[in-house]
Amino acid sequence: MDYQAKLYTPFSVLGIRCTEVSLTGIDFLPGDEETKAPVNAFAGHVCKELRCYLEYPLHVFSIPVDPAGTLYQKKVWQALLAIPVRQTKSYGELAAELASGAQAVGQACGANPIPIVIPCHRVLGKAGLGGFMKHAGGAPLDIKRWLLAHERAA
Repeated sequence: MDYQAKLYTPFSVLGIRCTEVSLTGIDFLPGDEETKAPVNAFAGHVCKELRCYLEYPLHVFSIPVDPAGTLYQKKVWQALLAIPVRQTKSYGELAAELASGAQAVGQACGANPIPIVIPCHRVLGKAGLGGFMKHAGGAPLDIKRWLLAHERAA
């Protein structure tokens, strides 16, 4: 995959995909992946915003995003953007707000191409953490736990 930047974080190297004017994707790459300096000014801005969030979890992103997805997915992702730092919602709560089903909300969260900035990590299962990035365990859930703990520590 061609990334416009690769940023080291405490939990992963983030592969940044963007145009000259909007963020289109963030991928969690292995921690030993080689970093890559931003190839353009906008990619540099994205990295700066992500670094701000890593230093100050209350940071509010001001990055234009352009995620590829269905109309329904985009509706869910828009709702995710309204969940403030330090707050969470369950898949069921979000589904009720959107007049949808919890499973459909979970699938849209799992398909989110811009995690962290579109905070799908703030959506939990009714009886626990729920999934993250289409996974129910392993490293992805460790990242979700890290992000939630990071935000609570602010």
